[in-house]
Amino acid sequence: MKIDKIYNNNVVQVINQDGQEVVLMGRGLGFGKKVGDSIDPDLIEKTFVPENTATAHEWYQIYGALSADEIDVILQIIHLAEVALGQVFELTSYLSLADHLHYAIERTQQGISLQNPLVWEIRKFYPTEYQLGKEAIAIVSEKLGVQLGDDEAASLALHYVNAQKDSGLVNKNYQTTQIVMGILEIVRLYFGQDTMTDDNSIAYNRFVTHVNYFAQRVVNGLVQGNNDAFLYEQVKVNYPQAYACTQKIKAYIHSHHNFIMSQDEEVYLTIHIQRVVSQ
Repeated sequence: MKIDKIYNNNVVQVINQDGQEVVLMGRGLGFGKKVGDSIDPDLIEKTFVPENTATAHEWYQIYGALSADEIDVILQIIHLAEVALGQVFELTSYLSLADHLHYAIERTQQGISLQNPLVWEIRKFYPTEYQLGKEAIAIVSEKLGVQLGDDEAASLALHYVNAQKDSGLVNKNYQTTQIVMGILEIVRLYFGQDTMTDDNSIAYNRFVTHVNYFAQRVVNGLVQGNNDAFLYEQVKVNYPQAYACTQKIKAYIHSHHNFIMSQDEEVYLTIHIQRVVSQ
């Protein structure tokens, strides 16, 4: 195979015998090489065949914008995650992680920080992926001299979760967590981002626990409750804002998961929301 493009010492693109553009990775693969040179097959560690020309172009745009040091760091971070998670990431994960890290580094250098409102939830539900995110931040600091914000560990953790999803590892636990995050985000958007700042409070932890069990019921299609009409009306009148927020959650669950929430579930959720926003 002949080199078609050289991204850095470790990443090159070749045209295989079928005329396809193929991305190859391996330490020293492109060192001292130029377009048209042959490569040493013993140095190839990873091979990616872009699905189409658009994907190949996207690869070129993202990795072409990275410095050689950035690419080395990204490959190190991905390798660390693949080993820890026992997975082989797909091309899409290499693209999304590289793109995210590049702009996270760029933002940090410009003094721009972005907060991830789901840090607590991600840390709780994906501890392994979150720890890998923290280790990635440490690698960026050591190798590139850029100290990313702590919230980036959570953002990177979601990339690792999605990388496993891309590998076909979609399971009920993943779906449950997505539902929990969706509900918490609705509450934050409805009452304001500063509503649930004390994520160590008893009310917040009880709320998240309740939402988690509810999400499990949604995933398994289990509708529970006796539909106590009197209690339902009492909660609706006494906690109008929390109830209105619950209705948004009910609509979200129905539209995204085809699940109809029982009146009892609406009551419990409304009470928990009221306790959290009132603390």
